[in-house]
Amino acid sequence: MTEAVTPTVARRRVRLALREAREAKGLTQQQVADEMEWSLSKVIRIENGDVTIAPNDLRPLLGYYGIKDRDSVSELLTAAKVARMRQRQAWYQAQEYRDQLSDATRRLIEYEAEAVAIRAYSIYYLPGFLQIPQYAEALTGKFREDIGDDRVKVLLRARERRRQTLMARLDDVQVYVLLEQSVFMRPIGGPTVFAGQLKEMQTLATQDHIHLRMLPFDLDYPIPNNGSYDLVALSENRADSEVLYRENAMTDEIVEDKASTTRHRSRFEQLWNLSTNEADTIDFVDTRIKELETKSPTR
Repeated sequence: MTEAVTPTVARRRVRLALREAREAKGLTQQQVADEMEWSLSKVIRIENGDVTIAPNDLRPLLGYYGIKDRDSVSELLTAAKVARMRQRQAWYQAQEYRDQLSDATRRLIEYEAEAVAIRAYSIYYLPGFLQIPQYAEALTGKFREDIGDDRVKVLLRARERRRQTLMARLDDVQVYVLLEQSVFMRPIGGPTVFAGQLKEMQTLATQDHIHLRMLPFDLDYPIPNNGSYDLVALSENRADSEVLYRENAMTDEIVEDKASTTRHRSRFEQLWNLSTNEADTIDFVDTRIKELETKSPTR
């Protein structure tokens, strides 16, 4: 039975299949554009997911790539039709978000809304989709002088809408959060704000769909030094459905090649199995909350 997919997932499936087929043939995007009598920008936009490809364009392109298996052609044509279905404009497509959020961030938000599983590994702070407003303000607000007040406001609104979207669909997604112990020790926003953030995480971690683990300081195992990242799975049944998102102080990116996503997933699973289990992590969080509350100013 064919797995039902949304336009978001279908568009990604088609464009990745076309990119992989082109690369397997050793063709450049310009060669494809010349053969199909298209502009180069059209090929680039199709492979980037900026536009969908019409089934009438897809058929000859598949033939050019040598994809003739009936089932494969049928699946891609069906996906192309689904990808072109009209969707209500999502909030992150509004102009204010397009102006202030990177393409990678907006694509991440789009994928999170369709995900069946999210795996977040962080060594500095809690993942954005789990940050309460006060914690997010304390963290992002520090960059006002660098990026401007208007952008900070948009980033904070986007972060809260991401959190609300996830909370509304917890029955449909499994979330695995792996945090280095320093994340629990760094009181962003001060004791009161950080205690509130940890209480929220503690509550979420007692639910069936959010799993929280900690990498302790005394773990005798090499920790990857490539920073934090998220893995977003769009299907339970397809190994190629996982998307990698990572960022540093200067930029962020979406990575979709299977070698990279597989490597990061393997690394995540290794560390997950070595980490403090969920029950002990929640106990640690509870102890940390009590420590913070003793430091909070009395009302």
